[in-house]
Amino acid sequence: MTHIPYGKAARDPWSVEITPSTAGWTYSGLRVVDLDGPVEFSSGDEEMLVLPLAGSCTVAYGEGTFDLKGRESVFSGPSDFAYIPINTHVRLDGAGRIALPSAQATRALEPRYVPASDVAVEIRGAGQSTRQVNNFCSPGAFDCDRLMAVEVLTPGGNWSSYPPHKHDTPNPGEAVLEEIYYFEGGPGYQRVYTSERGHIDTLAEVRPGDVVLVPYGYHGPSMAAPGYNLYYLNVLAGPAEERSMAFCDDPAHAWIRGSWADQALDPRLPFGRNP
Repeated sequence: MTHIPYGKAARDPWSVEITPSTAGWTYSGLRVVDLDGPVEFSSGDEEMLVLPLAGSCTVAYGEGTFDLKGRESVFSGPSDFAYIPINTHVRLDGAGRIALPSAQATRALEPRYVPASDVAVEIRGAGQSTRQVNNFCSPGAFDCDRLMAVEVLTPGGNWSSYPPHKHDTPNPGEAVLEEIYYFEGGPGYQRVYTSERGHIDTLAEVRPGDVVLVPYGYHGPSMAAPGYNLYYLNVLAGPAEERSMAFCDDPAHAWIRGSWADQALDPRLPFGRNP
């Protein structure tokens, strides 16, 4: 199933649990917990982030503790976050909706805390393709083994993940990645369709807590319905030794990028703070 409505991937204590085995792939994962008291688990062979979507929490790991201030909502600006390496026992305590993007990993790195003020905010596109990207765990922003994650915020009526693109074939300038879209806000719509890797055909209405899996294929646009801002958390990982989010545009729509030069940026962005 490419589109997983909220509740269909729940397993106590997680309101969303996507693992490589449940997704039918090898590297990328995501858990979301609606925290109201302590939750304990082990990271096992996954590196992961602790990212407040709404609310705050304390992250106890081994002999240390991080206090995450969090945020009111995903539209309030970037959050601080914590990095948890493989083979680490973790205890979360607090109140709020907390996301844990993850990836199968082999390097045992140190736990780390990143304040919200260190998260780079980027405005991409223009006109009705203007969107905001919080690059909190992109390859150039944060070092880890395989995991990559960014947040994308799209004002109502705009399109993001556009032009449609893919990361599924080992071509020059293209990374092979498994990708998860986790949504808040909306309603909106997400498109995933066939590439040379194989047939796939999804056009899903997405609402808070929904997930769309992209094992291969062109993905985009992500469409925010007029009047409704859309958020998604992208989680990506793949087999390459060097982390990269390199992509290949659908040749039929690549020209769209050249049209942005003559269009103004959407003044509704950024959400939460200046870039």
